[in-house]
Amino acid sequence: MDKFRMMFQFLQANQESFMNGICGIMALASAQMYSVFEFSCPCMPEYNYTYGIGLLIIPPIWFFLLGFVLNNNVSVLAEEWKRPIGKRHKDPTILRYMFSSIAQRSLIAPAVWVSVSLMDGKSFLCAFSINLDIEKFGNYSVMNGLTETDKLKLLARIPCEKLFEHHEIREAASRYIKCISQACGWMFLLMITLTAFLIRAIRPCFSQAAFLKTKYWSHYIDVERKMFDEACKDHAKSFAKVCIHQYFENISGEIQTLHHHRTTGKDDSDDGEEDKRSDEEKLMGIRAQDDMNKVLWNWHTCKPALALRKEQMEGENNGKLNGNAKGAANGLVNGHTHEVAKKEWAVYYSKV
Repeated sequence: MDKFRMMFQFLQANQESFMNGICGIMALASAQMYSVFEFSCPCMPEYNYTYGIGLLIIPPIWFFLLGFVLNNNVSVLAEEWKRPIGKRHKDPTILRYMFSSIAQRSLIAPAVWVSVSLMDGKSFLCAFSINLDIEKFGNYSVMNGLTETDKLKLLARIPCEKLFEHHEIREAASRYIKCISQACGWMFLLMITLTAFLIRAIRPCFSQAAFLKTKYWSHYIDVERKMFDEACKDHAKSFAKVCIHQYFENISGEIQTLHHHRTTGKDDSDDGEEDKRSDEEKLMGIRAQDDMNKVLWNWHTCKPALALRKEQMEGENNGKLNGNAKGAANGLVNGHTHEVAKKEWAVYYSKV
């Protein structure tokens, strides 16, 4: 159990690397699924195009949505988008940055599926076999005397080896369409690579400060949500622990007093009191269900402003400044010195 907990904490601490690993696994899974998937073209003019194009579109959409489902930042993005403004305004650039980062990771697996499908060429052959001009592939006398409907039925059988009798025509037509499909695949890869290069090359040309600000606050929203969840878990654990202790103290008070009289050592009781005090401190003054519900409701409806109170820090700084002004600086001028504890210093010299 401890190993799983340590692994979970490691994944939470390295969420970005974890999500990149998930995207890589999904990309490999998409390629493996395509290799295992049994491609069965219907070889009918009414369904060839729908089946072939559907295999190029439907699985990438599924992989894209699956990437959103597996990304934990989707819930953070939704909460930030739908939350009331309250004391903290919402920055659309942060929402756009979070959505773009999620979408970029989710697009990896669909891009791999489309690339593998186009390189293989089976779906492309199934979708566009009825648009072939059979006269380009040798003996076209097989089409003589056939009606337009029969010609479409014959062309639709080209992807199916067992249903098309003329092997040479089928081989030539298959090579022709697969060549076009592979060309489209390389063009698709080139476009994706060029787009990624332009995004990485053009982004530093704009305001880097605005990008760093957006990146910082997007990380802050994610970290704040995690720390709030951890604080709620700690508070719930301490609340339950104190509530259970009070319950047993009220129900079995006599038994507990007898137990305390019989015990001779004080170490256990001291440890129990220290644990209870620590649990009391973790409650932070919230000791009722209605109060906790109010705190959670206020956190959702009116999050605190991102301007930390610094009265205490200013007080400390003013104290230091006043001490320097009235004590050290004036003391040196007037010939008075404060009693300062002297520190011994040891200086080591090296001849190396």
